[in-house]
Amino acid sequence: MTENEIAKIVHDKYQKVLQTLGVGLLEKAYQTVLDYELRQAGLHVEAEVELPVNYEGIVLDHATPLN
Repeated sequence: MTENEIAKIVHDKYQKVLQTLGVGLLEKAYQTVLDYELRQAGLHVEAEVELPVNYEGIVLDHATPLN
């Protein structure tokens, strides 16, 4: 499957979730339903994956204090 094919599936499923649920719910509700839809479409889904952020040469992760 190409990146474009994956992107189309994600876009289509996102549109379906938004049209079905409407607006105004918490982000977690949309995420949970979208994860379900993407898995039903045969995609591998990992949610809430921690990624480090490089900010002005400093790599921040979940363990790095901000002060």
